[in-house]
Amino acid sequence: MKVLQKVFSVLLLLSVVASFSACTNPTDDGHFVEPVTLYEKIKGNWALTGIMQIDETAKVSGISPNEISLFDQFGFDNFGISFNVDGDNQPTSYSVSGNAPELFSGSGYWDLESPFPYADGSSPVINLYSDAAKANPVGRLSVTGVPGAIRELGLKLTRSSAGVPFVSYQYELSTPTVND
Repeated sequence: MKVLQKVFSVLLLLSVVASFSACTNPTDDGHFVEPVTLYEKIKGNWALTGIMQIDETAKVSGISPNEISLFDQFGFDNFGISFNVDGDNQPTSYSVSGNAPELFSGSGYWDLESPFPYADGSSPVINLYSDAAKANPVGRLSVTGVPGAIRELGLKLTRSSAGVPFVSYQYELSTPTVND
């Protein structure tokens, strides 16, 4: 009986060791996955679905109307913008298409101030450059709507004088074709 008890004890010990050794295999629980960046969400070709010109001075002064839709005017109905990235999802170039007036440079290079959303909820900013070294800034676009499950991107271009904004343009873009 004692021999049988020792055999069962050894078998029980082996089964416990075997069950714990199965836990050493790595599983894909997201721990080894790089976090999704804003570059991955913004990349691609975007088509304009709406643009509002906002009179910031009138808005502050309480004068109405203080905004107007420009979508059906000045050729904005065929406006598009493409944000390109490299194989590592790092920003490279951008280009604007269509016949709309050039409110910012029609082509160049871009990056974000931060590849991740800000914890305080402030808008990420796209910096536009004229050169690949990204040494000569030519504009800034605030990201007002980040694409997610709904592929819509909101951008805001603000013009100011002596640090005081006087007019801004709120772009609403959607239906991108992702560059892979």
